[in-house]
Amino acid sequence: MMSLKSFGLAVGVCLMASAAQAADPKQVLGELDTRLSGIGAPRIEGTAKLGDAELPVLFFGPRRMNGNYDVVDEIKKKHGATATIFVRSGEEFVRISTNVLTPEGKRGVGTNLARAKAYEAVIKGQGYCGDVDVLGTAFSACYNPIKDAKGQVVAVTYIGFKK
Repeated sequence: MMSLKSFGLAVGVCLMASAAQAADPKQVLGELDTRLSGIGAPRIEGTAKLGDAELPVLFFGPRRMNGNYDVVDEIKKKHGATATIFVRSGEEFVRISTNVLTPEGKRGVGTNLARAKAYEAVIKGQGYCGDVDVLGTAFSACYNPIKDAKGQVVAVTYIGFKK
């Protein structure tokens, strides 16, 4: 028979394991990417103004992602994670859907992925996980390149947990 002290320790270990799993950016990124691919195949169709920039419009199936926040907000609500969808615009990746806030408290749409290790990986079509600075805040994060039907990187997904 397990003592109350042993039971409490076992419950504590299970809760810590559960919290660690919940704060795994790689796992949550997989969930985000599965959700998006369930909507449909990614594609770029036309351009639209976002802030001061004219950007490619990213669709997953019939759903336009530019300025659409339901998927990233759902990730935040479920996991407490920051989530972003970037669209490729030339050699830059620009936030078009995000729950990441600027220091002024506004969504960070229209801002570029920093030219650092994550950028270096995704521009080559590779994923990246590690510690990053996102708009001035440290995160444990993962990034995944999204390719269209032709195999071209057209977007990037991101998940991060504040450190």
